[in-house]
Amino acid sequence: MIPLRDNQPTNSIPIATYAIIGITALVFLLQLQWGLDNDAVFYLYGLVPGKYTVWDLSRHFSLFNKIFSCFSYMFLHGGFWHFLGNMWFFYIFGDNIEAHFGSVRFFGFYILCGIISGGFHFLLNPTSPVPTIGASGAIAGVMGAYFLLHPRAKILTLIPIIIIPWIIEIPAFIFLGFWFLMQFLNATGGGAGAGIAWWAHIGGFIAGIVLIKLNQQLPKTGTQERLTKFTQKKHTPKLQVIVPRPMDIGPDLSGQMEISSLEALTGTKKMVAIPWGFHKPLYKVTVPPGVKQGTRLRLAGMGKTIPDHKKGDLFLTIHIKNAI
Repeated sequence: MIPLRDNQPTNSIPIATYAIIGITALVFLLQLQWGLDNDAVFYLYGLVPGKYTVWDLSRHFSLFNKIFSCFSYMFLHGGFWHFLGNMWFFYIFGDNIEAHFGSVRFFGFYILCGIISGGFHFLLNPTSPVPTIGASGAIAGVMGAYFLLHPRAKILTLIPIIIIPWIIEIPAFIFLGFWFLMQFLNATGGGAGAGIAWWAHIGGFIAGIVLIKLNQQLPKTGTQERLTKFTQKKHTPKLQVIVPRPMDIGPDLSGQMEISSLEALTGTKKMVAIPWGFHKPLYKVTVPPGVKQGTRLRLAGMGKTIPDHKKGDLFLTIHIKNAI
C-alpha cells in the first residue's frame, strides 16, 4: 500500500519536516559519491550492535563514534528506493505531527524516536555485527504519533493489483494498524532473516505513541506561535478528494473544492480524485484567477449516467479557506 496523501490539513509550512528531508537528501548525495555499497561507511556511521558488546569489533571504534552512530544511522540509506520510500512516508505523515508538537519539539521528537527504535533493535540483537541504517525507525515514531492523534483521518492509498492501480481512501487507524501488524508478523515470523530491522520499526512506532503522551505533560513555550506568523501556508493541497453528491433530481452532481485566497486571486491548477465505485480516477481542474467564494466550476460529462438521458455534469463549489 502506497499512501498518496491524507485529508488532515495543516495551516503552516512544516519547516522541520522539510529540513529533515533536506538533510537526509544531502547525506544521500554524499553516499552516491562514496558508493551506496560502501561497507566502511555503514560500519562507521551505521548502528552496529556489536560495536558495543563484542570486543574484537568494539576496539576499532572510539567512544565518540559509538555515541554518534546512534544518531547518524538514521540519515543513511541503502539505495534510491529505500531513501525515496522513507522520505515519502515521512512527507505524508510528518506535517501533521509537526503541527502538533511545533517545529522545534518535532525535530527533537524525530531524533528521539530514531534513537529509541535503534535501542529496540540493539536489545533484540545485542551482538549482531551487521550495520543497521535508515530513517524507518524514526518515521515509524511519526506514524505511531499519527495513529494516536488522527485515527479517523483518511489516507488516499494506491494499491497495485497486478498492473491495475486501485486508489482508495483508508482510515488512518486501519492503514497504520495494518502496517504495524505486518512489522510484527515479519519480526516474529518468516521475515526475521530478511535483513530488515523489523524490531526497530516496532520500537519506533511505540516510542511515537509514548512520546505523544509525555509531551502533553510539558508546558508550551510559545515558540510555535511565533514561527506560525512566518510559515502560514498560502496554498491548499495540490491533490484533493472530491466526494460528489446528487443535485436534486437529474444526472448532475455537486462537490466542493478548497483553495486559498492567494489561489483565488491568481488562479491555480489542482488534481482531484473522484471516487466511482472501486475506482478513483484523477482529473486536472483549472481554477481561473479572480474566483469568489461560492463560485461554481462546471466539469462537463462528469455527473451520473441515467438511462435514456445524457451524462450529467459535476459542479464544484469554490470554498476560499483563508484571507490574506
